[in-house]
Amino acid sequence: MGFPKHVHIFGAAGSGTTTLGAALSARHGHRHFDSDDFYWVPTDPPYQQSRPRSERYILLAKALAEADSWVVSGSLCGWGDPILSQFDLVVFLLVPVEERMAGLRAREITRYGHEAIAPGGRLHKAHVEFLEWAQRYDDGGLNMRSRALHEWWIQKLPLPVLRLDGTKRVELLLEEIEAAATI
Repeated sequence: MGFPKHVHIFGAAGSGTTTLGAALSARHGHRHFDSDDFYWVPTDPPYQQSRPRSERYILLAKALAEADSWVVSGSLCGWGDPILSQFDLVVFLLVPVEERMAGLRAREITRYGHEAIAPGGRLHKAHVEFLEWAQRYDDGGLNMRSRALHEWWIQKLPLPVLRLDGTKRVELLLEEIEAAATI
């Protein structure tokens, strides 16, 4: 049977979907696509302006059609629904809020530099708003990227979802995915 050709990995911001998606793609020869590359208009600084829903879907659908096998990491809830039937495997990464937030803070410093996100820095306001948004994932409603929205979205999927502890090392997650994919 072989490893699934079309894989989707999602979870909260900071749960490691991009890292795992890249590792899984490299290991199995799949193309890796990060949903953020389709969701956001390229800006400097990045992640300031979202693309219209139809435009991001068209870009994603075109990219997937050009790849024989792929892994898409990140949230597709709502805007990516037309490709649900293409999934062969779906992975939902779960990470406690404290660990996600610590990772996001470190990522923001690496990505933008401490001075830019510190009080008075040019990106401080956006940094604080992003962290506040990410903090609400576990308690947020269906009107935002939240655990509730992801659980609701899972019900629409045409196949079972593999739920994994995203605090584990990437190598262990890869092994769990491979074991589940061969059953």
